[in-house]
Amino acid sequence: MKSETTDQTHEGGDRLPVTAAVLAGGRSMRMGVDKTLLDVDGEPLVAHVVESVRAICTHVIVVTNRPEALDAADLPADVPVLADEIAYQGPLGGLTTAMGAAEDDWVLAVAADMPWLEPDVIRALWDSRGGADVVVPVGEKGLEPLLALYRIEACLPAARAVLARGRRRVVAIFGELNVVEVPLEALRSADPELRSLVNINTPEDLAEVRANAIPPKAEAGQRPRLQVVEVGTTRPRGMPEERPITVHMNDVEVATVQATPADLADMAAGFLIAEGLMADRDAFGHIDVDAKRGMVWVVTDEDVPDDMVFRTRYVTSGCGKGVTFSSVGHAKGLAHVESDVTYSSDDLYNMMGQMARLAEQYRDTGGMHSCALGRDGDVELVREDVGRHNALDKLLGRAWLDRIPTRDAVLLTTGRVSYEMAVKAAKSRVPVVVSRTAVTDLAAEIADELGITLVGYARGGKLTVYTHPERITIAEEEA
Repeated sequence: MKSETTDQTHEGGDRLPVTAAVLAGGRSMRMGVDKTLLDVDGEPLVAHVVESVRAICTHVIVVTNRPEALDAADLPADVPVLADEIAYQGPLGGLTTAMGAAEDDWVLAVAADMPWLEPDVIRALWDSRGGADVVVPVGEKGLEPLLALYRIEACLPAARAVLARGRRRVVAIFGELNVVEVPLEALRSADPELRSLVNINTPEDLAEVRANAIPPKAEAGQRPRLQVVEVGTTRPRGMPEERPITVHMNDVEVATVQATPADLADMAAGFLIAEGLMADRDAFGHIDVDAKRGMVWVVTDEDVPDDMVFRTRYVTSGCGKGVTFSSVGHAKGLAHVESDVTYSSDDLYNMMGQMARLAEQYRDTGGMHSCALGRDGDVELVREDVGRHNALDKLLGRAWLDRIPTRDAVLLTTGRVSYEMAVKAAKSRVPVVVSRTAVTDLAAEIADELGITLVGYARGGKLTVYTHPERITIAEEEA
């Protein structure tokens, strides 16, 4: 490898002493075809990416599981196409192959589906490196490891060690390295709209990129393409986010859930627990999240049921239909919830108020559901999502991951309590469930049978106790 000195001058301007690794080994499962060869403005997608990084990096290589497929991309002769050392090990496998072949001390990892990559963004990352081993952009949705710089001397052995342990996520190496996180806002001077981070994962993404093949430049005073206009208010409000999030268990795709892209590790754990696919906390390994691409991988020593290997589900944010609980009969097979805990009506009102005050996303955007876990009159944990089931999965998933006890706790929610919500509570052994709004008759039937106290319409100093009222004490004036 060459020593790290100054930028080297080549024809076409100054370039950084960096080997750009264009990672083109993905399976393109959500696209349905190999997206690297899709036509964007007359060129294959991968060619756009190569052209962008050649403008700033001294060397460029492309890593893929199928080098022969890229013959049609007509890449420059000085850009080698390498096969992964070990096929289908994900982006970390491709990055490891690239680091082993690089001619420089640093490698830039870049996904092959980023058509609007700005070279100046790469220079901004380079200028931020200091004494780092990794320089990675980070935003509200998390780290961007597929547009990041890696110092080979430190990162290559760490990557090989992680792969040897059976892990395949790039972020799995970060714990052993000196990582500099660069806020996305720091990159706006190079890329005002942060288009460099746009990926093409679905046919809808492709259609949008093709419609804007020559990316419009932001001009002073120019309105955004999509905006929220409010009348009669002095406080601007954003829009709730909703994205498809694909959950994997031990590399088996289990389901794609429409959800708000926050607290995704919590949601994945809660979803798998609620579906009966994961139960043993001591068997749990780790969770890797790629929020930008809507992917979550849960690793556990528990086995994935055989039927899940060949069956996945798509769950909308408004749908509570689970994979396992396809009938009420399954729910009625759960064990009775035993608890002598009691809560006063004042406790419930106070905790509902605490949950509302802690619901930051609702205040910023509206249109969100909240769930909270309370104990002894205080809220311990709050999670939000556009879907009430997702919010509950996030809440119970985080409690499970952090080993927060749910026995004798109160589960509070802004959403309607339907039978699936009651079942989720029963699986976490929560004895009291309180909603700001309605309770369905089937939820009440299940709660009654499973020993759960179910409370609805807890607002305005009033509430309705549907089942097991012995756990709720009410002041005389309210009674």
